[in-house]
Amino acid sequence: MKIKITAIILTLAFVFSKTSYSQVLSFETVKSNKFDYTKLAQIDSLVNKYVHNRWLIGSTVIIVKDNQVVYHKGFGYINEASKKPMPSNPIYRIMSQTKAITSLAIMQLFEQGKIGLDQKVSSIITSFKNPKVLKDFNPKDSSYTTIPAKREVTIRDLLTHTSGIDYTDIGTPNMGAIYTKAGIPSGLGDFNASLLDRMKVLGGLPLLHQPGERFTYGLNSDLLGCIVEVISGLSLEAYCQKNIFDPLGMKDTYFNVPTAKANRMPTVYTENDEHQIIEWSPTFRNINPNYPIVPKTYFSGGAGLSSTAYDYAIFLQMILNGGKYNGKQIIAPRTAAIMVSPQNDKDDFSLGFSITSEKSANLNLRNKGSFSWGGYYGTAYWADPKDKMVVLIMTQQNPNSHGEITGIIERMIYGSMVN
Repeated sequence: MKIKITAIILTLAFVFSKTSYSQVLSFETVKSNKFDYTKLAQIDSLVNKYVHNRWLIGSTVIIVKDNQVVYHKGFGYINEASKKPMPSNPIYRIMSQTKAITSLAIMQLFEQGKIGLDQKVSSIITSFKNPKVLKDFNPKDSSYTTIPAKREVTIRDLLTHTSGIDYTDIGTPNMGAIYTKAGIPSGLGDFNASLLDRMKVLGGLPLLHQPGERFTYGLNSDLLGCIVEVISGLSLEAYCQKNIFDPLGMKDTYFNVPTAKANRMPTVYTENDEHQIIEWSPTFRNINPNYPIVPKTYFSGGAGLSSTAYDYAIFLQMILNGGKYNGKQIIAPRTAAIMVSPQNDKDDFSLGFSITSEKSANLNLRNKGSFSWGGYYGTAYWADPKDKMVVLIMTQQNPNSHGEITGIIERMIYGSMVN
């Protein structure tokens, strides 16, 4: 009798597991007995206070627990001047949240045997052969000297941002000047250029440091997106649509946002010298905020996407599910596990995500193994495997002198959880 009961329990556990993996997230919220909603309502009061004090114009917060949307609200305005309320499904410029999706595309090609993680980038784009490392830089004319790199850059280096490749506009001044002089786009905004041509030029420029030496946030994901295009024969836009967005049902995620959906995009804001919120002008920091609706063929794998909190929650839920969602295995369970596993002992970054280490978990609320990142315009997310939870907090403002709101919301969420 005991054997039969055990067998029934195991069978039910297997069925429940399969059901949860196949379950599609409802756009409407489902009340969860894992939260004290009286406490969770503190989020409403907090964000509304920030909007009332004009510390924030608008925001969206979504919480997914146990494969169910248990909290999903918009606050403030999609545009302050018109006083148009934030809709239920705004499309945000997610900027660097694009990186994890590009990493997923790379990992799909990896498990299909089309690339290797420790494969040299030069085997795909030959200009990356025999790389050099920056030695001396002359700021007067952007001239420089180099030393030979000890080894070549690999795809794993790109995924972990340890290649030595920097950013154009938001990286170190010396490398930024070298990239700007060579016409390397930052990936932030829209560009009338060929991605492959620009990445070929990047391959001939010096690295900031030796490959694998340390973490440097840079144009690694833009190069990964180019590799996806070369290997697959598709544009990054077409590849992601076919192999990620359509299978997952991410219906509002785009490199080129349709004109018909442009009215769902919140206005982008910044701050003046007195920390007062103002609209982001089309020329500020050389980034036109209208870039999502400007037709483009240069697809930045590091910053090009726009999406909703709901769509991106689907993507994160798929990773939590071991690569499966809505009955579709997007990547294998083991591949999904590798994506959210630290790759070295120098930092807590995996193949596309920042990872909560044991030490960090002991100092903060997220459990060990949680994976996270965010976007330049003020979007943030994390997924907590232990608590089976996904959270996104979306804004459209940079800089934000009241950016502490994200951390406060995080404390409120964990403080609202019950057994």
